Amino acid sequence: MKLAFIGLGAMGFPMARHLTKQHEVIVWNRTREKAERHAREHGSRLARDLAECAGAEVIITMLPTSKEVDEIVDQLTPHLRKGTLWIDATSGDPNVSRETAGRLAGKGVAFVDAPVTGATIGAENATLTIMVGGSGEDFARAEPILKIVGKTIIHVGPAGAGHAIKVLTNSIMGATVWITSECLLLAKQFGIDLKTALAVTNAGSGRSNASENLLPMRLVEGKWPLIFKLVHHDKDIRIATSIAHQQHASTPLLALTQNLFSAALHQLGDKADYIEVAKIIAEMNGTTWEAS
Repeated sequence: MKLAFIGLGAMGFPMARHLTKQHEVIVWNRTREKAERHAREHGSRLARDLAECAGAEVIITMLPTSKEVDEIVDQLTPHLRKGTLWIDATSGDPNVSRETAGRLAGKGVAFVDAPVTGATIGAENATLTIMVGGSGEDFARAEPILKIVGKTIIHVGPAGAGHAIKVLTNSIMGATVWITSECLLLAKQFGIDLKTALAVTNAGSGRSNASENLLPMRLVEGKWPLIFKLVHHDKDIRIATSIAHQQHASTPLLALTQNLFSAALHQLGDKADYIEVAKIIAEMNGTTWEAS
């Protein structure tokens, strides 16, 4: 099958690599050098221009936001063929996704939103969890392709549902990281060793992915790798908040989480990892995570 992969960032580059093992893949990236390197190293084919991607049976986009996806849709629309399947793996806005699905349907192009979770290591190892929004028929077409880059593929509902659940679960993670960091800081200030506090937390009701996998290396070992940029996490929480506004829902904790992450972004900058909000929590309390 001929696939076009658009967007070779930290996630897209390895995802496209896995796809080349089973399909003919043409690649396009705004920074052409990345696409050239992918073709050179992984056997994909460099698209002459963006329009060439419209000739593929399946188009996959993996871009920063829905805004960039919309720009690509605008440019490709005159060249699209009826029967094409568009898979958008961007962590996008569900409302925009629904509009995009409608626009593409007018050209006879099927659309599924298929955001991923599992970070760059999941993309490298093809172990991503992928949540898919779209019709059952379109999901059935997309699933075999997504299984090449992911381990767990879940059909969550109609178009937009994949993007909706992605931003909502990221908001849960954001709130969990924040409250876990606050409580661990209190334990440290009380004189409890952080390793001990984490051991108790992970043996009890406070256990989470944050306490088991994300925070220990950072708070105890002082290692702060870049896994997922704070600017992207903040964007996802803002989208989740917009969903709440649309539903006239009372979600005070979600609103607070959005305000906290936006404030942290202003302080840490757009290069920071989202777990670095723990540094802001320590700073708010006049201390650091370093051993005293």
